[in-house]
Amino acid sequence: MDWGTVSTEDLIEALKEVDWSSPPRPLNEFFSKFTVPRSSNKWNSRLKCNFYYYRTNYFLMILFILALGFLRRPLAIVAAMSTALTIAFLNDSFAGTFSEKVTRFVRQFSPHLAAKMRPPMTPVLRGRPSSKRAIYICGRPRWQFVLVSSAVSFILWFVSCGLLTLLWALAVGLLATIMHASFRTPNLKARLNTFREEFRAVWRNYSEL
Repeated sequence: MDWGTVSTEDLIEALKEVDWSSPPRPLNEFFSKFTVPRSSNKWNSRLKCNFYYYRTNYFLMILFILALGFLRRPLAIVAAMSTALTIAFLNDSFAGTFSEKVTRFVRQFSPHLAAKMRPPMTPVLRGRPSSKRAIYICGRPRWQFVLVSSAVSFILWFVSCGLLTLLWALAVGLLATIMHASFRTPNLKARLNTFREEFRAVWRNYSEL
């Protein structure tokens, strides 16, 4: 796959839909081989490829840097976790898995309440959904969960007085992510993983017809 032809919007859309439950790549692979890109096009392609392939590693690395910055502010750690949960809700796979697990847990105590937490059925016309499938979490539109989680995160950040520390930690985390993605040479496994994800996406679209 030529990552140079992939736009930033396509990359963001792919990161929203891809499964984030996969474990991070091994550290010996993550810190394996670094080279300087030979051109701006090579750098652009490498950056997008590594962002997609090492997404879980980068996410955990940023969380680790945030945790180091908030060792003396326990409430700020809770705020960071709430913010991470808000961002995770934007991913379709995580939102669906979270809703399924919560519903399954509630079903053990109240089947009637669990039935109300099921997402509404999408109308189907001529064998196809009448509109783009909306994402629901516990029977509610996803934007409601994102809004509430964002408000809770903002309140926690304000109470903990950790906004400046957050900005510094995020700056360091994002800089480390960009530096790694820029100089980490994409290996054969990354390219094969990309082809596999492409096949899954094509097969998923074919099965929905």
